[in-house]
Amino acid sequence: MPAVPAPGTVGKIEAFRRTYNWRGELARPEARKMAAAGSVEVLGQSFPIYGGEAKSILSRTSGFIARAGFTHSLTPARNCVYGCSYCYVPTLGIYGGLKPDDWKFWGRHTTYKTNSADLLRKQLRPDQVIYCSPLVDPYQPAERVAGLMPAILERLCENPPKSVVIQTRGATVLRDADALMALARRTRLRISFSLTTNRDEVRRIYEPRCGSVDQRVRVMEELTSAGLRVHCTLAPILPCDPERLAELALQSTACSVIADPLHSREGKPHGATTRPEGLRVSGARRWDQWHRPPFQAQVIERIRERVEAAGRSFGIGEAGFRMLISDP
Repeated sequence: MPAVPAPGTVGKIEAFRRTYNWRGELARPEARKMAAAGSVEVLGQSFPIYGGEAKSILSRTSGFIARAGFTHSLTPARNCVYGCSYCYVPTLGIYGGLKPDDWKFWGRHTTYKTNSADLLRKQLRPDQVIYCSPLVDPYQPAERVAGLMPAILERLCENPPKSVVIQTRGATVLRDADALMALARRTRLRISFSLTTNRDEVRRIYEPRCGSVDQRVRVMEELTSAGLRVHCTLAPILPCDPERLAELALQSTACSVIADPLHSREGKPHGATTRPEGLRVSGARRWDQWHRPPFQAQVIERIRERVEAAGRSFGIGEAGFRMLISDP
């Protein structure tokens, strides 16, 4: 497994500021050299990868994920270099297991739990229902460099829990197709793959560091063709053609379709919500209605009609995510 550097300045905001300017870009040529051994490039920009040992890798669930039926979450890193404008995770702050430099500099770096596989060997139990991960994409771009997931999957195979769900939107998951197939033979494995819109110009505005719509559809098709159980998860639903988005979900997978709209304070007064950056993106383009529950309900109903007309099950919110562990 490639080594992940663990500089002594990990987690210190001032050290990060000395290395990066206000746009999250490397501030000086010498800083670029400092980060080069532990960084990943996305769209021509370099993002540092830190590492450190954690005390635990599995956490008891609460809230939304617990009500959906999951007993534990598995989060291999803090912070995610996808840096999606709408991501709710930084709004959780310390309640999401984050450090101040995580939520203040969301999407500009990531810190891996380098002893994840060793911790799993000690903490896995046969009755666990594991969600990987509600706080970071396990196949974010930094995983191409850090390479933690193969060892994590190996540990899951050695001591399989009752059920495992991998939540991702990353094409790097294809690298581990054989390991995922091995795990699927040992436990109930489901892959929940995120698709947010059918319009790539919208994707480039809200989540520019994520794979294109076409790439994500191809990844789901390849995973499904390999024999893995893949759910297309339309979450969060960004501006789109609802019927066309439903068709993409149906053509790329064979399982039930799950959906969840953008988090909104109108429908959810407490807890995680869309970060301000996402709200500003929507406001600047007059897409505010995609955050409003009445409009969201209309969009979801149009998707539901198309999915159910094809004979496929459809679920939203907690009920939808529950399908990941209840569907045959």
